[in-house]
Amino acid sequence: MPCLGHFYKKPMELVKGSMQYLYDSEGRKYLDCFAGVSVMNCGHCNPAITKKVVEQVETLQHVCNIYLTENFVNLAERLAEVTPGDLQKTFFCSTGSEATEGALLLASIYTKNSEIIALRNGLHGRTKLGMSVTGIGMWRTDPEPVGGIHFAPNPYCYRCPLNKRYPECDLACANAIEDVIATSTSGRPGAFIAETIQGNAGIIVPPKGYHKRVKEILAAHGTLFIADEVQTGFARTGKMFAIENFDVAPDIMAVAKALGNGAPISAFIATAKIADTYTKPGASTLGGNPVSTAAGLAVLDYIESHHLADNAAARGEQLRAGLRELQKKHPIIGDIRGLGLMTGAEFVHADKSPAAEELDDVLETLKDRGFIIGKNGVARNVMAFQPPLVITEQDINDVLNALELVLTEKKL
Repeated sequence: MPCLGHFYKKPMELVKGSMQYLYDSEGRKYLDCFAGVSVMNCGHCNPAITKKVVEQVETLQHVCNIYLTENFVNLAERLAEVTPGDLQKTFFCSTGSEATEGALLLASIYTKNSEIIALRNGLHGRTKLGMSVTGIGMWRTDPEPVGGIHFAPNPYCYRCPLNKRYPECDLACANAIEDVIATSTSGRPGAFIAETIQGNAGIIVPPKGYHKRVKEILAAHGTLFIADEVQTGFARTGKMFAIENFDVAPDIMAVAKALGNGAPISAFIATAKIADTYTKPGASTLGGNPVSTAAGLAVLDYIESHHLADNAAARGEQLRAGLRELQKKHPIIGDIRGLGLMTGAEFVHADKSPAAEELDDVLETLKDRGFIIGKNGVARNVMAFQPPLVITEQDINDVLNALELVLTEKKL
């Protein structure tokens, strides 16, 4: 369908993956700096994970989650161990959209209120409700979105929607949620949903105290905090989950993408008090199937045994330091932001307007030289680095050197 477009003007056909590398049908090798949009955290075709998946495929592939399997229980127990705060009970499904939809459903069941607060420029999925709580126009393709949803300013310090400056602003974007509750809702909305770091919006990293202030406001109104960790989870930001960088524990959390390292699996996870109110029958035909849960267990093992969170933190610091050096020479780079290996470099003109065409040209040239880097941002002008977390120090140097050469050649 025409809604699905290729990333490049001259797309290659990818046929093989190996850890942080991809190969096309012509045999060309690429350093992957996007990881299938934060999916392949443990690397493409990781032998340790592939082995577990193959063993499971040859043993038991599917029975539906209305039946008991060992992997299903074991993965739920592991997630209860590694998730922050009192998050304890898991419902498995197959996609990030399904996980955020389930999280919002659970919140409305518990609070008996279906009103939702979301952030401008957030992205939460392709279902009807997921589109409706999405705050980016290009992704709100449903002509009749769900009602009862209210949007608050997002914490985008480089282009503050309130025209303020941090820290003098006193987190005005967070305080604005209080006004939204008072003026646009019943006074006790059921849920607030936000990506811990807004991915599609351009890797928007909130100020340190933002999520804590938001949680305080929500708690005063009996509103649940849902952390959308679909892109940010599983060691991407230097912590197992990005919300841990902000010293806050959500009431419900949605996860997907990297949990399966390419296998389709997602989940929404809640405290026992909240989860135990979901008593009417619920199932997901393929959710938590034996193969995907085998992948999930292998992923958690690999992240821990290979210290991927530590590598993400170190390589992310290296990457942003290198980008800051390039920024001094190349004014096209207007802002650099990120945590761990989730880093954005915003391309702008001299007047700070988005330089989307220039970014596309740079990304196409880098692809031709063996480097795959993503893009996002509302104006599609943010270079997005979200590589497999197995990426090395030399790999980071290589992509920085390639970027410097391209920017110099194009006089940007």
